[in-house]
Amino acid sequence: MKFAFIIMGDFNADTDTAVIHNASARIIGVADLKEACEAAMKLREDGIDCIELCGAFGVEGAKEVIRATGNQICVGYITHLPEQDELYRATFQHN
Repeated sequence: MKFAFIIMGDFNADTDTAVIHNASARIIGVADLKEACEAAMKLREDGIDCIELCGAFGVEGAKEVIRATGNQICVGYITHLPEQDELYRATFQHN
């Protein structure tokens, strides 16, 4: 199985990438949802089987990426437990 993880922040999908395990696992940094959808379409073309998104995408962002891939590959997104809400707000409010 080929897997990719897309993170969103102060990144550029053309340069902020890494591969491991003979390119069967990739990580790609994107600046926004549009860039994520473009990256996801390319990943689909490259034969990636599953894309995991960072929590910044949320439900609606994940749905956009699913649409961009034609719902042809698995797309999930990371969440956290409610008891860590305060910690997450404090950590990411400065980014």
